Amino acid sequence: MKPAAVGFQCPDCVKQGSKNVRPIKAAYGGRARHVPYVTYTLIAINVLMLVATTSGSGLLNGDSSNALFRKLALIPRGFTIVDDNGVALATQHGVADGQYYRLLTSTFLHFGVIHLALNMYALYLLGPPLEQAFGQVRYAATYLLSGLGGATLSYVLGNEHEIAAGASGAVFGLFGAFYVLGRKRNLDVSSITATIALNLFLSFAVPGIDVRGHIGGLIAGAALAFVIVHAPDTRQRSAYQAIGVVLVAIVIVAGVAVRTSQLT
Repeated sequence: MKPAAVGFQCPDCVKQGSKNVRPIKAAYGGRARHVPYVTYTLIAINVLMLVATTSGSGLLNGDSSNALFRKLALIPRGFTIVDDNGVALATQHGVADGQYYRLLTSTFLHFGVIHLALNMYALYLLGPPLEQAFGQVRYAATYLLSGLGGATLSYVLGNEHEIAAGASGAVFGLFGAFYVLGRKRNLDVSSITATIALNLFLSFAVPGIDVRGHIGGLIAGAALAFVIVHAPDTRQRSAYQAIGVVLVAIVIVAGVAVRTSQLT
């Protein structure tokens, strides 16, 4: 028997009753959960990747010399490492050499625990309300495509031998999505606007920050959120949203293709 609010219920009765309960729908068409499983999963993956790609001595500032880190980081074009006599020691490949997976895997890498903590704190704050509003699938698509959008703009406009990594593009995408959602619901967006402005200022002011990735993620996240929240509330809503997601993905693929042709 299972304890209930009043008395007890048999397991078969509970199971039969749950079949008649309709699942909770998110505000914009997806399925909602009380626990933000997608957000927690993304945080766990980022933490595990830091542990896997950073030695103890590089925990604070990162360890870009780690073999796995260099295998997964965003490197636009490969290069050859030579010694003082010009003898080739090793070859490092990049996105333009066909390793397109780096555009995605780089968004789960970080240059040390501080870099990780800042991104994961923002994800922890913004992720749950967006996941509740968009539903798990739409939210996951927004996060991943925002990360890819940031990585793509970094790839398109960055130095061809520069190493980039971090979830900042995806987080900026959530900034943009949160702003669009707030405007749609006629809420006060002054706080998120100030947050975006401050973080963009720091991106330009602090040396070593890949501002291109931040801007690319912000644009992609805002565009995806606009499609999700403004799609007509009809039976075709999911189709409209899917078309919008595909269009954003096409723009990303086109940018990658153009940059690759330039580098090769």
